[in-house]
Amino acid sequence: MRRIAVDAMGTDSAPEPEVAGAIEAARAGYAEVLLVGPQDRLSRELSQRKALGLPIRIVHASETITMGDKATKAFRQRRDSSIRVTARLVNEGKADGMISAGNTGAVMTTAKIVLGGLEGVDRPAIAQVFPTSKGTAAVLLDVGANVDCKPHHLVEFAVMGHTYYHVIFGMERPRIGLLSIGQEDQKGNELTRGALPLLRQLPLNFIGNVEGRDLYNGRVEVIVCDGFIGNVALKISEGLIEAISSLLKEALSSTLSSKVGYVLARKAFQNFKKRVDYSEYGGAPLLGVKGVCIICHGGSNTNAIKNAIRVAAEFSNGKVNEKIERELAAASRFGY
Repeated sequence: MRRIAVDAMGTDSAPEPEVAGAIEAARAGYAEVLLVGPQDRLSRELSQRKALGLPIRIVHASETITMGDKATKAFRQRRDSSIRVTARLVNEGKADGMISAGNTGAVMTTAKIVLGGLEGVDRPAIAQVFPTSKGTAAVLLDVGANVDCKPHHLVEFAVMGHTYYHVIFGMERPRIGLLSIGQEDQKGNELTRGALPLLRQLPLNFIGNVEGRDLYNGRVEVIVCDGFIGNVALKISEGLIEAISSLLKEALSSTLSSKVGYVLARKAFQNFKKRVDYSEYGGAPLLGVKGVCIICHGGSNTNAIKNAIRVAAEFSNGKVNEKIERELAAASRFGY
C-alpha cells in the first residue's frame, strides 16, 4: 500500500475535509495516509470520527501558509509549514506522494524546490482533467504553472500529458492537440506556430491544432497550451458549470409540478452534476517534479480529497515519472 502525505491545513474549511477524505480513502484501501498539521487539532478531529484501526498517522507541522501569502516569501520564512513538511516527507522517502489544497503558488514553489525537477523537464506543468460529451476524460496542461512559455515547453507538456493519460486512463496512444484559434496550421500566435512543427516530429499521436470546443467534445484526450490560456480556460469552465447547474436547478424547481416528474428530473440533474464534478477527479497533478504532487482546489470537499489520495497512489503505482523521463529522452532524439 502506498503512503500519501496530505497537507491537512490547505482547504478553505481545513482540516475537516482533509481528515474526512483521508478516512474515506484509508477505508477504501487507496493508501496509508500521513495527515500533516497541528498535532492537537488533528488528533481532536480524528477522535471525533470513526477512524480507529485505519492506516492514518499524524505528522506535526506548527505553521500554515494562507491563500494571501506570497509563495516565495512564505517558503523561505515558514520552514515548518504543513505544505513544506508534506513535501519533505516525499523527498525523504517517507511518503510516495503529496496532496495539498493550499496556496497553489506556495505548493508549486515548494514542490519544485524541495522535490526538484525530473531529468529533461525545464518547466513543470499542472494537468487538469475535464469531462467530455462522450463520457471520456480530457487532460489540459498547463493550467497555471507557466504563464509565459516557449515552443519546446509545449513539447514537454505533450510528452508528460501523453504519459499521464496512458497510465491513469489506460489508453495506449491518446490523441494530442495544440490549443489554438483554428485548426489550420497557419492559425494561432508565435508560440503555437513555433510549437506545431516540433510536435509533429514526436512519436506521439499528435493530430494538430484544436480549438477550445474540442476540450469537451472528446476529439482529443490531451490538449497542450501555455499556463495563461490554460488557467483562463479552467476558470471559465468552472464558472460556466456553476452557472449551468444553478440555472438547471432553478428551471426544474419552477416548472415541474408532478412528484414523479420531479424525482426523474432530480435524478437526471444529479447525474449531470456528478459528470461535471471536479471532486470526482480529486486534483491536478504537477507533472515534471520528482515524487508525486497533486494540487487540489481550495474549496475541495471530502470526496475531492479522497479521490486526490487515490490519484496520487495510482500515479505512484504507475511509475509515471520514470516513464516521463524515458519519453522525454526518446523525444530528444527527434531534434526537440
